[in-house]
Amino acid sequence: MVITNDNQLAGHEANWFRRADDLLHSVFVRDYVWYPDRPASGNVRTQGIYSFRDAVRCRWDYGYTQGTHGTLLFGKVKIWGEVIEHEAGYRSEFAKIVSLDYGDSELLERFRSTYGLNVDCKGG
Repeated sequence: MVITNDNQLAGHEANWFRRADDLLHSVFVRDYVWYPDRPASGNVRTQGIYSFRDAVRCRWDYGYTQGTHGTLLFGKVKIWGEVIEHEAGYRSEFAKIVSLDYGDSELLERFRSTYGLNVDCKGG
């Protein structure tokens, strides 16, 4: 994680998979939708928004295998508000997707467009 010049933390996040509504959903909280036009939010005392230091570790932490419940997309988020540090990453009050970096290249392209993200990131 690094501190950005706007005092927000930037880190990896693995909480996205695609559903029929073509929006990204949390892997951990199945009913949670990451909307393109607003930051994700949660009360850190009860749940919060989880982000991890390493995208590959996120897949391992969830015990998630590709294709089992949907396709995972990995990327980076900025987190702010109340932030609690954990061994593997952070739990924050707010988070916003800033890049989608790894996963199915066709889905990455589609969701980068949907979420207004830079399309020059790595895919595959």
